[in-house]
Amino acid sequence: MSDRESALALPLVAVFVAFFIAPLCILVALSLHGDAAMRTWTLANYTKFFTDAFNYSILWETLRLGLKATLVCLLFAYPLAWVCVRAGLRWRRIIVFLVILPILTSVVVRTFAWIVILGRQGVLNQIWLALGGGEPLRLLYTETGLIMVLAQVQMPLMALPIITVMSKIDQNLTDVSRVLGAGEWRTFWRVTLPLSLPGVIAGCILTYTACITAFVSQTLIGGARLIYMPLHIYQQAIGANNWPFAGAISVIFMVAVLLILAFVGPLSRRTEAYARA
Repeated sequence: MSDRESALALPLVAVFVAFFIAPLCILVALSLHGDAAMRTWTLANYTKFFTDAFNYSILWETLRLGLKATLVCLLFAYPLAWVCVRAGLRWRRIIVFLVILPILTSVVVRTFAWIVILGRQGVLNQIWLALGGGEPLRLLYTETGLIMVLAQVQMPLMALPIITVMSKIDQNLTDVSRVLGAGEWRTFWRVTLPLSLPGVIAGCILTYTACITAFVSQTLIGGARLIYMPLHIYQQAIGANNWPFAGAISVIFMVAVLLILAFVGPLSRRTEAYARA
């Protein structure tokens, strides 16, 4: 890198240090103190977390929630991307617009709309009762309802990377596969799916991290019955005014997510190398 390029990169480095590295260091330092005044250094907050099974259960439920919501997103986003890539130019633009459209609306507004939809008198229960259901479905303040909301809210993060990667797949490869005698399903499993895996993995990473940190959706749809890590951190910081313990929970949560991403990273690189080959 030349001196001119280094000079041009300095403002970006300064912003990165000021708005990412520095706050992260403050958070770690706060978690290592016994009180918010930061007068004493201690590991008591981390010991408290790792010796309480309740904290373990919240961390595990949060990570599991992200996995479930990500799989639901993938289940719907992949066929949508497949149809989008094979549609005409006009329909492709319409589908991409419909995928992007929810992003233009506030998450808070969409979540409140889902509260109305999932309620006992909501649209889903009205349809269920019209089909002969005996009792209204209990969807609000349940994990099932929360997964439905997260899947809808985070769908663009899953669909857009898959659409982008699929659109770059050489159509000649699928044509050659059919010419050599492979049917539609065999072509899909041996050509389309492997080449689209980089988009799938990128979408899964984006969706997973967004789902497990979705404080608004988890709080409004899950309510007080379902406690996940973002709400747990909020309760310790604002409710109990225990900022050092909230900082320790945040650091542990961040490390857990980074470990998951570190496991997925090599898989992503392998799929990208396979797609380039």
